[in-house]
Amino acid sequence: MVDKKRARVFIFDAQGRLQGDSPVLLGLAHGDDSVPGIGERKMSDIRPDERTTPAGRFASEPGRNLQGEDIVWVDYDAAVSMHRVRANNKSERRLERLASPGVADNRISYGCINVPASFYDTHIQPLLGQRNGVVYVLPETEPMQVRFSFLGQP
Repeated sequence: MVDKKRARVFIFDAQGRLQGDSPVLLGLAHGDDSVPGIGERKMSDIRPDERTTPAGRFASEPGRNLQGEDIVWVDYDAAVSMHRVRANNKSERRLERLASPGVADNRISYGCINVPASFYDTHIQPLLGQRNGVVYVLPETEPMQVRFSFLGQP
């Protein structure tokens, strides 16, 4: 489960017991919907206001990115995945953002959910990187009931 307001991921076992949690980096833009067709565009063509991590219930599946790294597809059509944080561009300070106590600076990605490498290797990869799963991404701009109908009407 990803809590966008708190910029954290929580991992639960099949009985609902918390197995671990970690800060994450999320899409730069606030909002709960991906721009239609975003997954078909080049990253260089995506504007800052379109870099959203979508909210909802997603059927995840293990995969690989173009560099051959293992990732977990969260929303394949929107090209949103959960993966180890990449600190390729030093000016983005992604590792420092993950380590900071606040959440305001955890908004930097194109929409993907960036996880510390050690947390990914310990929790994400063994659970979601081996088989299909379910990832819940909690909304930040609308009531939970709008995204999760099983909660009833707002």
